[in-house]
Amino acid sequence: MLTLNDLSLCYGSQSVLRHVSATIEAGTFYAVMGPNGSGKTSLLRCIAGLQSPTSGNVLIDGRPLSDFSARQLAQRMSFVGQHITADFEFSAFDIVMMARNPYQRRLQGESATDRDIVERAMEQTGTIHLRHKSLAQMSGGERQRVMLARAIAQQTPIMLLDEPLANLDIAHQFEILDLLRRINSEEHKTILLVIHSLPQAFAYCPMLLLLHDSAIGYQGPLRDGLTPDRIREVFGVDAAIANDTISLKPMTGGVAFA
Repeated sequence: MLTLNDLSLCYGSQSVLRHVSATIEAGTFYAVMGPNGSGKTSLLRCIAGLQSPTSGNVLIDGRPLSDFSARQLAQRMSFVGQHITADFEFSAFDIVMMARNPYQRRLQGESATDRDIVERAMEQTGTIHLRHKSLAQMSGGERQRVMLARAIAQQTPIMLLDEPLANLDIAHQFEILDLLRRINSEEHKTILLVIHSLPQAFAYCPMLLLLHDSAIGYQGPLRDGLTPDRIREVFGVDAAIANDTISLKPMTGGVAFA
């Protein structure tokens, strides 16, 4: 279980997160949503221990992050960020294999089990054909899927995914969403997914953590939280919900999108 205890984050005079408190139960699948600049990335980085909050703390099963070594945290949480550098020449297979480091003894090296786990993660994300390529040789979408494969191979109970659908074509977006839903259901992993598409979140994510003005605007079942009134207030678009689908259009009128 994750507990966010009165998290605040400031950069100088700018408030990025304001008194964020939430309990994320084990095995839940959350869409983390909000307009640009609402603090979604900063929140995930604080949860992952990559960013220290100005005040407040994050607990895993009642223990603050400071109680865990880097190795212990890496066995509990995996993180996929937005920005993926391509300035090193490791192969995709080697990059995904790095996810197994927290489980290996010093100087032990990779085992047959590690290789099986990595190959399966790459097959699940459709990246096995990239195994010998470096990131510099890949498209942005291919890099994104390799980093998702690494998070899956890390085999952590908590997965923090900051816009993993960025740069993916629509077919791969749905493949990844199907995979995440299956991982959540079958492996009981806790997933926090930063996602911008309201229709995709509506279709795939049971729970919602909504940030608005750097604070929590709503936490709970997604379909209870994404009401037309709240969507209009937070995102500035009109929404219609019917027959298990959501359609959106600008408040000034125009073409609707489902």
